[in-house]
Amino acid sequence: MTAFSAPPSILDSAGISTERALNILEEALAGADDGELFVERSKSESFLFDDGRLKSAAYDTSEGFGLRVVAGETAGYSHSSELSEASLRRAGQSAALAKRGYSGTADVAPRATNARLYGEEDPTDSPSFSEKVALLQEIDDWCRKMDPRVVQVMASLSGEQRTVEILRADGRIIRDVRPLSRINVQITVEKDGRRESGFTGAGGRSGFETWISAAQWREQADEALRQALVNLEAVSCPAGEMDVVLGPGWNGVLLHEAVGHGLEGDFNRKGTSAFSGRIGQRVAAPGVTVFDDGTLPGRRGSLTVDDEGTPTERTVLIEDGILVGYMHDRMSARLMGLAATGNGRRQSYAHMPMPRMTNTAMEGGSTPRAEMIEATKRGLYCANFGGGQVDITNGKFVFQCTEAYLIENGKITVPVKGATLIGDGPSALTRVTMIGDDFGFDPGVGVCGKSGQSVPVGVGQPSLKITGLTVGGTGV
Repeated sequence: MTAFSAPPSILDSAGISTERALNILEEALAGADDGELFVERSKSESFLFDDGRLKSAAYDTSEGFGLRVVAGETAGYSHSSELSEASLRRAGQSAALAKRGYSGTADVAPRATNARLYGEEDPTDSPSFSEKVALLQEIDDWCRKMDPRVVQVMASLSGEQRTVEILRADGRIIRDVRPLSRINVQITVEKDGRRESGFTGAGGRSGFETWISAAQWREQADEALRQALVNLEAVSCPAGEMDVVLGPGWNGVLLHEAVGHGLEGDFNRKGTSAFSGRIGQRVAAPGVTVFDDGTLPGRRGSLTVDDEGTPTERTVLIEDGILVGYMHDRMSARLMGLAATGNGRRQSYAHMPMPRMTNTAMEGGSTPRAEMIEATKRGLYCANFGGGQVDITNGKFVFQCTEAYLIENGKITVPVKGATLIGDGPSALTRVTMIGDDFGFDPGVGVCGKSGQSVPVGVGQPSLKITGLTVGGTGV
């Protein structure tokens, strides 16, 4: 039997003893409420095949650390790409200035976990560079042969392996190796001088092998072409107030943006969310249950531990229409007298953690989508969303539909273009009248931005019927 040893820690490989790093951290945190040393090493790779050729290929590595000292509502943070004992010591002295005579009580350390939600694959290692380029060439060739109306194809791969080590004041070192990969296909078609596009993607916390089998990428190509051809026949969307039926899966991005951000702990602690101070109140229609779950194996938004070392969990936010909880990092939880939920996330070692979503979704119901359509006299069926804008303070949103259809007298009729949904999250939740039996998550392409930081996330929902939404369009 062959014995395997764990790879050396990032600190060890930089010539820094763990004991010295912990001594520096303990000195910086003396009298503080909380804090940690976050050490990171990452490798990433991306390829873009566009217009029949490899347009770009990039490979990047980075490493560094961030040291945080939390005193009351103040946090001192110092980070560096130089991994050395001298740099750690300077960072500790700098971050400790946040205390300025403050004397607090060290917060309870995060609980330990033996969970492993993903492997330690390195998408930058396999397949090889040449095999990845050959794959993109094959996808390009295949897509161009699918239909004579195809005039342009964009195919891309991106992958990373991120290793983090979190040193806590209690002497624990928490290590997590996080793979992430993704494949995207975009197809543009042309007919009678009119061009339209369709886009699909898929990914998660694994190596590329999960997503690049012929069956997998051909499914992506088929869907991208289907969307493009639907949009080629679309007519201008009429504007006005309508009942709207949302398809499952990726359309949960509306829930994520219009509702999810408003349920993050920092916004509620500061009273800037539309949901502030409303725990125990009805904020959605009966049957609406919303949760955030970072424990789903292999999903894009999942984490074994968050970026403070807290194990992720399934957090129910809205239960049967009643607001029951928020998402917390350690700081917002401590200041609100609650427990951290494993939602402390950061973009990299150069950023402080804050409350962020992982995989956020609405639970499924029992109504078939066909029944929702049949019950709609005049409305819009939105199969897919594109981008959107949201104001966190009031939940007001504007979302573009990338694939939508008119509903007339209980039947889906013509596809429409230029449709936008306008409303606010809190009101929209109260107007949910039917919840589908077809719950699903997005295919693994979500990226969430907040305060200048981007992190991978997942979204999900069943089909939903929402009454009285404002639909913006270009038709009459």
